[in-house]
This record gives sequence, structure tokens and C-alpha cells, in this order.
Amino acid sequence: MIDPVIFSFKLFTLQVELTWYGLIVMSSVLIGGWLAEKEVRRRGENGEVLIDAMVWAVVAGIVGARLWYVINAIIGGNRSYIEDPISIIRPPIAGLHIFGGLLLGAIVLIAYLKRNGYDAWLFLDSIAPVVLVGQAIGRLGNFINQELYGPPTNLPWGILIPADHRLTQFAGLPETTRFHPTFAYEMILNVLAYLFILWYSRQNEEELKPGAVFSLWLIFAGFNRVFIEFFRPDQPKLGETFISTSMLVAFLMGVTGIILFLARNGKLQLAFAENWEDEYQIKKVEKKPASTRTRKPSAEPQAVDSAEDESAPEEPDAKSAPNRRKTPARAKTSVKRPAVKKTTTSRTKK
Repeated sequence: MIDPVIFSFKLFTLQVELTWYGLIVMSSVLIGGWLAEKEVRRRGENGEVLIDAMVWAVVAGIVGARLWYVINAIIGGNRSYIEDPISIIRPPIAGLHIFGGLLLGAIVLIAYLKRNGYDAWLFLDSIAPVVLVGQAIGRLGNFINQELYGPPTNLPWGILIPADHRLTQFAGLPETTRFHPTFAYEMILNVLAYLFILWYSRQNEEELKPGAVFSLWLIFAGFNRVFIEFFRPDQPKLGETFISTSMLVAFLMGVTGIILFLARNGKLQLAFAENWEDEYQIKKVEKKPASTRTRKPSAEPQAVDSAEDESAPEEPDAKSAPNRRKTPARAKTSVKRPAVKKTTTSRTKK
């Protein structure tokens, strides 16, 4: 078992710790941001905008993840946050929920993009699949913390959980009892979902409408989590049912994704989707022209060009290929004039 704390020190009366979980989560954010920024650039938009937006979105995501965790715990019967509200923000803050992070982070991200005139669909389609990768990396922290495991199992890949990390209902089981590695199930499903979305979006890039990739993420992220919730005995249930709050939210995510995907592909007509754009609206960013130095031509080519200009007729068109001519000074020597390069403005594929 790996010690969850890398190192710690005391700052006045505050105990400061660097944990593997925190390091892994921040690494997942950085890796996910790097992949998303590359995808934004590939789609023809300014990738630096995403870096600026992530500063706000990540902070909002942490706040949202904490608030969702607290509300979820209260729904499950935990009254400690009601009796001691300061414990919500008192260090060390333990407990974050991915749904709250995604929700508040997405709201802030979209608001930032809209305020600065960028197409939110383009960024959502670029970021959403990468979230699956970030989640998969983050689950390594759950393994180190010996959490996010499922019920007991006899399967060969079951893992041992020390008695001090077990849920109350499993405390009396033998030490040799093995449990479902729920965190590993989610890691595998997320990576497979990411690879499929990446493959599908590349294969159908010309036909996909804005928001289609985001809808695929909703489908896989939602229904993957529904499956995972069957192996999460730590999640609060709705009444006496087997349905947890996270399972319900995840199911609604998946259904929303299906509706959105069908609407964007013309299989379902929705009144509020009639005015949706069929192509990304890429913002043209003005770039300052790079400074160039004018190189002085040598004396000999100048003489040849001058001789040519005196004897040769005016060029009919710069676009046509230049003809070979003979100069009067050198009757048998043909001089090739440099071809004029055609300058075309490349359009970003929408």
C-alpha cells in the first residue's frame, strides 16, 4: 500500500500536506488541458483562449465539486456539514464530486467564451472527450487512497482493502476478503469511450454538426457512470431503492446526449434546436505581420534583368507561368526568371 501523503510540514498552526491524490488530479487537469488545446487548434481556433478560460473553469470546477459532494452527503444522511458548516471549507478539504466540477466548470467556461465572442460548441466538442482521459488518470488517486471500491467478490482481479479503509458494512469481513476494483472499471470504460469518440469523430468529420461530439461524451459519460454505480456501495440511495443520486443524474446525462445527438443529425426535430448553427463559427484573430528584411540582389542578376526588361514585352499576367527568353547580350544563353509563387489563402475546414 502506498502512503497517500508524499510529504507534510507545519506552517504556524496549519498542517500542510502534499498528497498523491492532489498531485494526480492536477496532473490530469494539465494533461487534459494540453490535449484539449491541441484539438482546439486542429479545428482552426485560437488555442490560447482555452488556456485563459481554464484558469476560471478549473477554480469554478473545484468549488462546484466540493459543493456537490457536500449536498450529496447531506442527502445520504450526513448531518456534520449542517451542524458545522465551517467544515465545508476548513482544511484539509476532503471530498469532491466530479458532477459538481463538470457542471459549474462548464457554466463558467461557456460564459467566458460567449463574453469573448467564441463558439462554445467548438470548445465543448474539443474538451468533452478529453474529460474522460482526465477522469481515468484521476482514478489512480482513488487506488492510492484505497477508496472507490465495490462489494466483495471472488473474481481473480478482486483487490484487498485494509480494515481501516473499509466501509462500515464490510468491517467484520475476513482480512482475505477481496473487493471489486470499481475505480479500475471506470478507468477502462473511460479510456475505451475516449478512443471510440476520437475514432468516430475522425471518420465522420465532414458530416458531424457542432455539438455532436459533445453529445457522444454525454452518452458515454452518463451510461458508463450508471453501470459503475452498481458497484458503489458508498453512494447515498434514493429512499429504499437501489438508485443513487449519482445514478439518476448520470442516466439523465445519457438520455440528454441521445436526444442531442439525434437532433444534430436531423433524426429528431426540436423547436429549440431549429436555429442552431450547422458549422463552427471560427473567430478570425488578427495577427501582426512578421517583419521581413529586404535582401539586396547581386549586381549580375540586376544587369540580366535590366537587359530583359528592355527587350522583353510587358508580362500579361502575374498568375501565368513566365516564358523563357533570350537576352540580346547572350544570344545562346536562356535565362530562367524566378516563377511567381501563387499565394492562396487557406480556409479552415468547418
